Amino acid sequence: MMIYNFAAGPAVLPQEVLRKAQKEFLNYANSGMSVMELTHRGKLFSEIITHAEETLRELMNIPDHYKILFLQGGASTQFTMVPLNLALEKKAYYTISGLFGQKAYEEAVKLSKKLDLEPIILSESKGDHFTKIAQFDKCQVDPEAAYVHLTMNNTIEGSSIYELPETNGVPIVGDMSSNILAVKYDINKFGLVYAGAQKNIGPAGVTIVIVREDLLPHQEMLSSMLDYQLLIKNHSLYNTPPTFGIYMAGLVFDWVKSLGGVDEMEKLNREKAVLLYDYLDSTTFYQTPIKNKAERSICNIPFTTSDESLDQLFVKQADESGLKNLKGHRSVGGMRASIYNAFPRDGVVELVRFMKKFEKEH
Repeated sequence: MMIYNFAAGPAVLPQEVLRKAQKEFLNYANSGMSVMELTHRGKLFSEIITHAEETLRELMNIPDHYKILFLQGGASTQFTMVPLNLALEKKAYYTISGLFGQKAYEEAVKLSKKLDLEPIILSESKGDHFTKIAQFDKCQVDPEAAYVHLTMNNTIEGSSIYELPETNGVPIVGDMSSNILAVKYDINKFGLVYAGAQKNIGPAGVTIVIVREDLLPHQEMLSSMLDYQLLIKNHSLYNTPPTFGIYMAGLVFDWVKSLGGVDEMEKLNREKAVLLYDYLDSTTFYQTPIKNKAERSICNIPFTTSDESLDQLFVKQADESGLKNLKGHRSVGGMRASIYNAFPRDGVVELVRFMKKFEKEH
């Protein structure tokens, strides 16, 4: 039986990458050591992290005045690091179109109880059950604010921002955790981008931060491990980084490059997503919450039937058929197909085939 992994993260990795990692696992570059055993201070790992950064710069067209960090702690740690480093003595705006945007704002609020910063909800769509992207007018934005925080892809709810809003000259901070390298963005329109690796980049354990140099703080932070300036000065090696995860990320960057880069990746992702959305739009048996097609995620596609017990049966029978991890997030229920960069088109075809069969039977 062919297995297709629809997990939202940790998620499917490219087969070519897994095979290369397997080949190098016991003896990396004829060193006699596993890649997992390499010291982060040595020449071999220095080459790995330098190559990963250079390839990511090429893929995302990242200019030299943006710094790249490979960190730990997941994207959730960035909910604290971003306001701590960028927003002291300033306002920080948050648009909330899903659970993770809400969490980012809440972490900034916690900081504001002890430090001088002012987190502000600029717009939210909670009243619409997060079924659309929260909108705002640029006139609402104080031009002296530190940033406007956007969650570029709402992993749970299935919505995405493709066209960046006007922010009255204030830098945009983008959480790209679930669509980095899957959708083409102009990095010059962001002040800072962060992303957990476990969806489109590699195994869990690495967080990418891309930050414009002029936004970096000049004062020392409360914690060395949360200080962008210090971490940049040490080239992501202030402490022992997640070496294996960085190695895997570099292999994935090479894989994306070999397929034609982010432009080609987005084209392939849109083709996969259209297969599923076209079927969902053609039937009344299934529903998808994001009605505005321009806001639909091409990475995470939630859907339900009209009956919760049928949803549970769908997930059970799909799992038995080799369609794994289709259960929706616990906060919304139903089903969710996460079809990131490495997810094969054939898996989407098989899912639609199963959905048609299940609809006919029920």
